[in-house]
Amino acid sequence: MCPQDSETVFIKDSEWKAIDGELCRVISFDPRASVQGGKVVAIGKTLPYASLTFECKKLPGIVRGLVTHKTDFSHLWAAFRERAISENEEVIVVWTAKRYRYKFLGTFSLAFPKLLVMICPKGAFELMTNPNWKPELTGEARAKAILPIAEWKLEIMR
Repeated sequence: MCPQDSETVFIKDSEWKAIDGELCRVISFDPRASVQGGKVVAIGKTLPYASLTFECKKLPGIVRGLVTHKTDFSHLWAAFRERAISENEEVIVVWTAKRYRYKFLGTFSLAFPKLLVMICPKGAFELMTNPNWKPELTGEARAKAILPIAEWKLEIMR
């Protein structure tokens, strides 16, 4: 957290852990690197690949998170730059160090990507995080309204 302003900033995994497993709606993706010929091209070895601005029901206000893992960055790049987001869609991310298929991988989680990236129909975030929102939408219609249109994650993640 930066004391000079009211915005919460996540840089290290220890800070991101505050929202481990929580759904977050992305407001903006600000890449500092790019993907060229299928490879991530960074502007420096110690700089983050990108920053994300997002909201999360668990935290008040807007949050900025720095993306420091190459695979997390390439998944976000694929969603925002290669596929692109229409005005009827929203991007939802989940940062997690707990959703690996094999429990022992949690020990080595620093080496693995942490973001699950999903493109969902607009309004899915509210439907997923607020069970009282649009109560008239039930059953299969509600399920379809939150089902990801596209998603990016490691094969070893649940």
